[in-house]
Amino acid sequence: MTTTALALTAVWPQEADGGVRPVMVEADSSGGDLMIRFGLPSAPSLLDVAAAAGQPYPGSLLGAASELPFGVRVVVAVPGRGPCREAVRLLAGEAGRRVLLGDAHDWGTVVLDAGRLGEHIEPLLAAADRVVLVTRGGAEPLTHVSACGLHADACAGRLTLVVVGPCPYPAEEIANTLGIERVVFLPWDAKGVAAMNNPKQSALRVTGFRPSPLMTAAHVLARQLTEPMDNVTRTRVPDGDSLTENRPPQLARRGGAALVQGPGAEEGGS
Repeated sequence: MTTTALALTAVWPQEADGGVRPVMVEADSSGGDLMIRFGLPSAPSLLDVAAAAGQPYPGSLLGAASELPFGVRVVVAVPGRGPCREAVRLLAGEAGRRVLLGDAHDWGTVVLDAGRLGEHIEPLLAAADRVVLVTRGGAEPLTHVSACGLHADACAGRLTLVVVGPCPYPAEEIANTLGIERVVFLPWDAKGVAAMNNPKQSALRVTGFRPSPLMTAAHVLARQLTEPMDNVTRTRVPDGDSLTENRPPQLARRGGAALVQGPGAEEGGS
């Protein structure tokens, strides 16, 4: 799921936020991956954001952000469940949510990689403009989604289900069965994942000659997430294909999209 969050952040349409690049926040209570993956220092990190949240003047979220080689800004989490669990608990509190959402002068989008579903992240999901549930496409993972309790009604129309990899079921059937209006498929793209996890990768190809299927599909998904949810779409993006959409204008502001991993899903190509 961290890979999905990275891909969305990399291709997020900056025109939706007045030209401001998004920031990804690794807020998985089981610990982070990106610090080790990209050889980043242990500070700044999610722990610094959580520690500052209770201060009268906590400062900007950007003060804890690092720049990945391919141009994504990210607040990384340290490895290990103990410190990250406490940091996520603090972020889920009122003071932590204020830091994530910013004030009236903050523009841009925060993409929150919230890890697995659980009661500890419910306040974060409630504060998000969009909630993206990531799962695999088999019968077992989708059955777990139906039993996890995160439905469109609970998320007030903000929920998108992202199905990663092969899936024998059409989007319409999944949407009707689970009661989730927006269902999107992302391809299993081993080469695209490898490129994104390469510390020496300087750019991610989204357009042009033979773009990554994962990045192409993530670009379509990112544009859909900036739309009003009234424009519901159920999309499968074939490998190498792109989709052109007409979208209403978006106001620049601080918004948030929270990604959570559905029960039964495993990190890998997603």
